[in-house]
Amino acid sequence: MTRRLLPLALSLLIAGGASAQNAASSIPPPQDVPYPGTIKLEVDATNLAQRIFRVKQTIPAQPGPLTLLYPMWVPGGHTPRNAIDKIAGITFKANGQKLDWKRDPLDVAAFHIEVPAGATEVVAEFDYLTPTSGSQGRVVMTPNMLNLQFLSAALYPAGHYTHRIMVDPRVTYPAGWTAFTALHEDGRSGDTVDYKDVPFDILVDSPVYAGRYAKNIDLTPAGGKVPVKLGVIADAPKYLEAKPKQIEQHKAMVAQALKLYGAQHYDHYQFLFSLSDQMGGNGLEHQRSSENGVGTDYFNGWNEKTGFTDLLPHEYTHSWNGKYRRGKDLWTPNFNVPMQDSLLWVYEGQTQYWGNVLAARSGMRPLPASIDALALVAATYAENRPGLSWRNIQDTTNDPIIASRAPRAYRNYQMSEDYYSGGQMIWLEADALIRTRTGGKKSLDDFAKAFFGVNDGEWEQQNTYTFEDVVATLNGVMPYDWATFLRERLDGKKGLTGGIEAAGWKLVFKDTPSAYAKANARWGGADFVYSLGLSLGKDGGIGDVRWDSPAFNAGIGTGATVVAVNNQAFSADVLEEAVKANTDGKAPIELLVKEFDRYRTVKLDYRGGLRYPHLERIPGKPDLLTPILTARK
Repeated sequence: MTRRLLPLALSLLIAGGASAQNAASSIPPPQDVPYPGTIKLEVDATNLAQRIFRVKQTIPAQPGPLTLLYPMWVPGGHTPRNAIDKIAGITFKANGQKLDWKRDPLDVAAFHIEVPAGATEVVAEFDYLTPTSGSQGRVVMTPNMLNLQFLSAALYPAGHYTHRIMVDPRVTYPAGWTAFTALHEDGRSGDTVDYKDVPFDILVDSPVYAGRYAKNIDLTPAGGKVPVKLGVIADAPKYLEAKPKQIEQHKAMVAQALKLYGAQHYDHYQFLFSLSDQMGGNGLEHQRSSENGVGTDYFNGWNEKTGFTDLLPHEYTHSWNGKYRRGKDLWTPNFNVPMQDSLLWVYEGQTQYWGNVLAARSGMRPLPASIDALALVAATYAENRPGLSWRNIQDTTNDPIIASRAPRAYRNYQMSEDYYSGGQMIWLEADALIRTRTGGKKSLDDFAKAFFGVNDGEWEQQNTYTFEDVVATLNGVMPYDWATFLRERLDGKKGLTGGIEAAGWKLVFKDTPSAYAKANARWGGADFVYSLGLSLGKDGGIGDVRWDSPAFNAGIGTGATVVAVNNQAFSADVLEEAVKANTDGKAPIELLVKEFDRYRTVKLDYRGGLRYPHLERIPGKPDLLTPILTARK
């Protein structure tokens, strides 16, 4: 089903539900009718010192009531968490006269105005006050780079599907900067770039990364007809330098994705990639681009044995899974009609699966590191999700709406968006099952091509799916009771680690972490999750305590700080030695813990030694992980 052709029943449901919700507030429900004229959007992005985007919109209008909406539901964020608290200085004018406006009392993202007689347009202006520190939200403007998300820098008229509202966008950038976006340029005047007119939904799906220091790296595979570029901005020029081998691995990732899906749902693809210790990191998918932010050492701190993060292959996969094809209840006619997240175990869970697979197949992450990464996920669902005793993976698809991605105490017990990694485990088991029952003739690759690889070249509309569509496509690959298979794991009636053994491997715990785990602990923290039940920061601050672990049962909680271990100042090494020394029970572990302004001593009689997850081969059982993670020819 595409967004342009909704079933009559769904159209009536949307219109009826919106009408009931908005009856008291008089917000026109979205209709699939064109908005007359084109909205002119101008963004001044030059105020780096105060980190303010200045927005001006010229909106065609007729005399009478007009409701303008600030987008709230963030595509890819799966939640109504857009930055309405950061817009200020809103004014509306018509015929040169300032207009009164009123915020809707039931929907604070709606602004009501009365367009006077004789007016043909309304000019809206406001400031988007971006965070000036991380405590206010993700930093998106620094002296050397910016991230402009049009979702946060535009209003749109109520009463219309957003794909029927045309926008003429133009942005003024700091002098001499380079800007990357999926939008196509339509002309330049100095540092102002005029982009080609687009529907509002495509505008929102086309953010900008711009920077003083920038490089656009061609990742288009040999013989490829559709360009794929990696637009990198960095805190300094030295961070832009990539080795030829590193670039080849990124090109291979694109090539392996195209082999997997067999189609491209974009006219070009632009990775937006920041290497910064100043602008906030992120990962957000779009159909023709993706926003990706990591630290400055991505290229020059590269460790060949552990490889790169799977951030880029994950977000790239979303062009197919989540953007072109998305769960039916995630499709909405505008950005203020609530979304539903019930199918995020496909949208995010299978993307999580393919992100690790594509990182391995391309060489971005070596095979041993990819297996080590999978060991960490397997251990999570074997021992570090006590919350599965009262919740299931399906229920965690509600988490973006419940918590808006806020940090949680006792995450292992509360759980949080486990449809990502829990979903990854489900899809690994599905892949292993298909490979085993078909003697290696079929795999989840066949599902990916059949489900996501349809309609090559189509991108201006989305193809939605239901649970039944997922089951039907799986049955097309290999007949099986897939509905029961999926529901048992999603609803908590089956465990989530069955795919590891089905793939010929087993989870074991050793007294030293894997090389991959060590590389990912460079922040200086200490991981005692599978022994004491603690994860700690470099300063001893407790990030999480595993529910019903030795530490938890001794009365230690999250948010406290371990100051000393057996009368020695805390360090990861000191605590590690204490755990080793008590394997025979002759040297109980004594922790001095600080909670607010109070100190107390806690004794732990833990004797299990150090425990870190690894995967080992099961003798005599076929190895399916290696072929899953091996490059396609």
